[in-house]
Amino acid sequence: MTPDSVLGKIEVSPRAIASLASEAVLRCYGVVGMAAGTVRDGIAEILQVENCHRGVEVRLSDGQVVIDLHVVIEYGLRISEVAQNVMESVKFAVEKALAMPVGEVNVHVQGVRVSAEE
Repeated sequence: MTPDSVLGKIEVSPRAIASLASEAVLRCYGVVGMAAGTVRDGIAEILQVENCHRGVEVRLSDGQVVIDLHVVIEYGLRISEVAQNVMESVKFAVEKALAMPVGEVNVHVQGVRVSAEE
């Protein structure tokens, strides 16, 4: 992503944006973790924190950032509410960091998981 300025050009890699987005996702209530975009044998594997960027796809469309997130959500919570919170949190965090509009944040729920405390 390359916003232009008077002094030159600033380039932010899609991986850097993915890292910003994954950090915002992991701070959201109800999110157990990030998952890879592909599901094998119908089971979503939760990514380790250092690989969470792999659960995020970033692209540029019409001058706006489009982000696809693959998440695992806590069982028993309303999925639509958790997903909406994730969308808003990621949009805010990325726009604040980049000063560039986020056109879409798409949340793909790869699975639900019962927490270990229960």
